[in-house]
Amino acid sequence: MHPTARHCLPLVALITSLFTLVTPATAQQWKWRDASGQIQYSDRPPPATVPEKDVLVRPRTNIPSPRPLIPQDAASAASATMAGTPATPTVDKRLEAERKKAEDAEKEKQRAEKAKQDAERAEGCARAKSYQKDLNEGIRISRTNAKGDREILDDQGRDAEKARMREAVKNLCK
Repeated sequence: MHPTARHCLPLVALITSLFTLVTPATAQQWKWRDASGQIQYSDRPPPATVPEKDVLVRPRTNIPSPRPLIPQDAASAASATMAGTPATPTVDKRLEAERKKAEDAEKEKQRAEKAKQDAERAEGCARAKSYQKDLNEGIRISRTNAKGDREILDDQGRDAEKARMREAVKNLCK
């Protein structure tokens, strides 16, 4: 080991131990009693519905609480709730960002669903046109009946299939 490193080792150990002691002190913990009477712990402030008297421990900081001021009378509280006033600017921005993210995800989901439907429709259109072409060219068409036997389409069955394929092409190939 290098001689200079021996002198630095105790200093590094001291700094590391100081960081471990300081870290818990910097954590901001809230403690409050919820509506059912249970004690809740969080690094975020309690909901605005929790009365101030039920907030048991606040984090030690000089920054004011991000909780909104609770109106003194119930009428103004109800009107503020009904009016949808934002709790704080930072909470409002965060909620707006979450709402926008959810809207973007929903739009992307709708676009993907529409693209999937368009692809399925195009594939169905191609199959219907191919089958219609086979019917029009007079190629012998066979199918399996309910008993599992193979049967060849007669003229009447071919005409019915042609009508069905014209309708399918009309609907799928818009």
